[in-house]
Amino acid sequence: MKLVIISRKNVKWSQLHSPTLAPERSSRYCLRELAHAQNWLLNDLVPSIMSNLLNPDAIFSNNEMSLSDIEIYGFDYDYTLVFYSKHLHTLIFNAARDLLINEHRYPAEIRNYEYDPNFAIRGLHYDVHRAILMKIDAFHYIQLGTVYRGLTVVPDEEVIEMYEGSHVPLEQMSDFYGKSSHGNTMKQFMDIFSLPEMTLLSCVNEYFLKNNLDYEPVHLYKDVKDSIRDVHIKGIMYRAIEADIEKYICYAEQTRAVLAKLANHGKKMFLITNSPSSFVDKGMRYIVGKDWRDLFDVVIVQAEKPNFFNDRRRPFRKVTERGVLLWDKIHKLEKGQIYKQGNLYEFLKLTGWRGSKVLYFGDHIYSDLADLTLKHGWRTGAIIPELRSEIKIMNTEQYIQTMTWLQTLTGLLEQMQIHRDDTSQMILQEWKKERKEMREMTKNFFNSQFGSLFRTDQNPTYFLRRLSRFADIYMASLSCLLSYDLSHTFYPRRTPLQHELPAWSERPPSGNFRIPFIQGVAQAK
Repeated sequence: MKLVIISRKNVKWSQLHSPTLAPERSSRYCLRELAHAQNWLLNDLVPSIMSNLLNPDAIFSNNEMSLSDIEIYGFDYDYTLVFYSKHLHTLIFNAARDLLINEHRYPAEIRNYEYDPNFAIRGLHYDVHRAILMKIDAFHYIQLGTVYRGLTVVPDEEVIEMYEGSHVPLEQMSDFYGKSSHGNTMKQFMDIFSLPEMTLLSCVNEYFLKNNLDYEPVHLYKDVKDSIRDVHIKGIMYRAIEADIEKYICYAEQTRAVLAKLANHGKKMFLITNSPSSFVDKGMRYIVGKDWRDLFDVVIVQAEKPNFFNDRRRPFRKVTERGVLLWDKIHKLEKGQIYKQGNLYEFLKLTGWRGSKVLYFGDHIYSDLADLTLKHGWRTGAIIPELRSEIKIMNTEQYIQTMTWLQTLTGLLEQMQIHRDDTSQMILQEWKKERKEMREMTKNFFNSQFGSLFRTDQNPTYFLRRLSRFADIYMASLSCLLSYDLSHTFYPRRTPLQHELPAWSERPPSGNFRIPFIQGVAQAK
């Protein structure tokens, strides 16, 4: 009797290993179904997927929405209209690290740590009291193997002991905006600017742990958070970008092309950003042109989102060309002018732009999008730059082969577990071992420490859960809009519920074994 095993540990996809086994009837059944699955995957499923790859520049929909209904388009600035080069995160990391040393009296040896752009991903949670960075799924379960204290992974057994399992109770999770406050012990990092903050936290924790220094993790978290904040508040980042704009801003003609397309179709446009006036003006002059304000009907800077969407007490102030704040009461938001602060309720009163005819784009799911969709009924679009690189990985033959076999192993385990003889159980244990190894392999396709932004071992991440709730559509960049007509309707895919067996599910051509609908084949781990 021959055991046919396809293993991603092998050098080639089709290489087989064939030891001899005792001929128990149930084990023969397992092996026959494995052979059917192997033949189907190699000859049918993988080629089918390879001929129908995802478009990295596509717009994806969580909720049905027609652009023909949208009359007003709103935008955030940072990582929405403008994108930054890899040098910016290094600048933020270095500046915050130096503030820790010079102003918070942290050891000078911390300066030996440099920014690693490949360490962290967005959406991670940080346990403030335990000084642990981790990835959590949509059901509040920690993905084991993605828990880091400093720069060192925490063993699964220790994680389970600390949390009495791998579940994080709701009362320990971050608040609505991802912050650690009011008894919440977790902070969720949702901003692209938070990547250097997570890395700095991990580096400083690593230094204290390696040198056996007694420290309070809560103080460390607060000091790092304050230092990162001061890089923005004190203007360190803004001055550096303005002084060398070509180094830090990725020039993109497509930003102007998108705005021009909307303007040519008679759409109203506005900008609401937390960045200061002179900084936005110089950046927009660089990527759009000196006439950029002619494209916008309203421009609001230093809005202090998310407070802008909730605090009714802050009136608008007009900003002059020289950055001077005027004391005049604002009765109208005029085109070509720049306004500071204000609040959404006054904005709605002065513009009349309400409800689902407004579509607002931003990169921060909480600060930019959550309140708008939940409280004000605007349509929302999330800009997720990581999406493009992840889809390109998902389109590779190696990834597709790995994921199809991983899904098939899962289906085999589910269907064949009823066979209790020793030989069948031995086969099942080998499949479980290989499945675990392949899960680690698929994580490494994206990020060696934390894997994909969108998926844990098999569930959506907590990040994707919030993205699905607060964004009608999402895309890698605004340039994706150029591929769509402004009357286009976005339809979310009808993916099957767990209790549904759709007629279009994939099956092997023979045998009783049925692979569950492979929704995850073209999804990230």
